[in-house]
Amino acid sequence: MNSTLKCILVDDELLGLKYLKMLCEQIENIEVVKSFVDPELFINEINDLEFDFCILDIEMPKINGLQVANLLNNKPFIFATAYKEYAIDAFDLDATDYIQKPIKKERLTQAIDKIKKRLQPTITAQNSYVQLNSDKGKILLQFNQILYITTSASESRDKLVYYQDLSDLTLKNITLDHLIELLPTEDFARINKREIINIHHIKYFHSEEITLDILSKENKEINLVLSEVYKANFIAQISV
Repeated sequence: MNSTLKCILVDDELLGLKYLKMLCEQIENIEVVKSFVDPELFINEINDLEFDFCILDIEMPKINGLQVANLLNNKPFIFATAYKEYAIDAFDLDATDYIQKPIKKERLTQAIDKIKKRLQPTITAQNSYVQLNSDKGKILLQFNQILYITTSASESRDKLVYYQDLSDLTLKNITLDHLIELLPTEDFARINKREIINIHHIKYFHSEEITLDILSKENKEINLVLSEVYKANFIAQISV
């Protein structure tokens, strides 16, 4: 699986931040979503950002990296600092790695590989389910039970899975881009920026809308938007 991981960088030294961003961009399947020279700005925006992990400096004004790490909602993180003395505190916070500056690409790559292993979901050899984080803890998401997946209206980082029996489950802190890479391509399609559907449950569709073959709890048709951006790929996928 070649899933792109989204990263946030936080360092109060601008030159160091630019250098770290340059190194990250040289590492395969890593996307730097945003860089922050002010940790307080990051904290103010944290709930609106979609990212998989964070690389933090420790000694920063107003709020240090250890304090920021406590606000990451269980997202994995790497500390990158010029100081040795915070290592014990860092690993007490369950830091994935602790890199001393000046940072070398090889050492950063090692740390990010640890992040990838930590985030790598467990997938069966038959590819019939995937282990993910939910609001109820770790769950095994059975592919053949899914009706569709949509972005939570209350928290965009969370995704609601609707099953064929109309029960639902909340997946925590995962992007639709990541989900579509985990799901079998022969069974699932992205139809707009907020939703993925099980194509085996399409009753009919036209240029702007898809109707599923299962009725809602209110005994009404479930109609989903087919956006222009995803239409061509959707048509190609169901025409195979």
